[in-house]
Amino acid sequence: MNALEVLRREAELLAMSAIGQPPHKGVPACPGLNLGETVRHVGSGYRTALEWIRLGREPGTGEWQEFPTDGEDPLEFMRSGAAAVLAELEAHDEDEPCATWWPVQQNYGFWRRRLAHETTVHRMDVQGAAGMEVGPVTDEVAIDGVDEVLTLWLGHKLDVLGVRGSRDSLVTIQVQDHLWLTRCGPHGASAWRVVDPEDAHLADAQVSASPMTMYRWLWGRLPDRMVQVIGDHDAIAQLWALLRLATK
Repeated sequence: MNALEVLRREAELLAMSAIGQPPHKGVPACPGLNLGETVRHVGSGYRTALEWIRLGREPGTGEWQEFPTDGEDPLEFMRSGAAAVLAELEAHDEDEPCATWWPVQQNYGFWRRRLAHETTVHRMDVQGAAGMEVGPVTDEVAIDGVDEVLTLWLGHKLDVLGVRGSRDSLVTIQVQDHLWLTRCGPHGASAWRVVDPEDAHLADAQVSASPMTMYRWLWGRLPDRMVQVIGDHDAIAQLWALLRLATK
């Protein structure tokens, strides 16, 4: 996956989908979130990433522009942020070191991938709010997005937040011939790719779907009826609830 090209394309699609749309339109998959706030949030996210890179650490409150200035169009705020972060990421190889919030990956490649998926998910939100058909992504992008939400958000972000599950459980995530095992419980959460398919039989439950459907389901954008589930439904419910906390 060329994350930089995905980011560039998705940022433009998001902007085009938002043009002329009332900002108060709600995002169907995210009650309480509207189109205008989604556009602003993405623009703020681009600036947060730039400050992480510039400062070499997590920026504190007030160290990045979180909101458009008075009279600044929120869509332009988002587009100028996209242009700035694309220019910064293009100027560096993906393996070049820089500060990130994931200890496992301290390089520009982290921000390329993270912002590509951030923009893609919120582009879908904007299209849903606008009443448009949600445009697809390639299987490659969706499968990478599945891996990212499981390993980065479930496997790392929950630990940073200090959030734990109530019971030990293993859930397999299956997308085509790709398999992940997720472990949730009182001792934390983790997720990893399954090398030997036989290992998947250790799980208490399994969730299967096409790449695009699984990508959206894991991000809380689709209901359970859109995926195929077998096994312990409580284990799946715990995974779902923890993902919602991780990606909030």
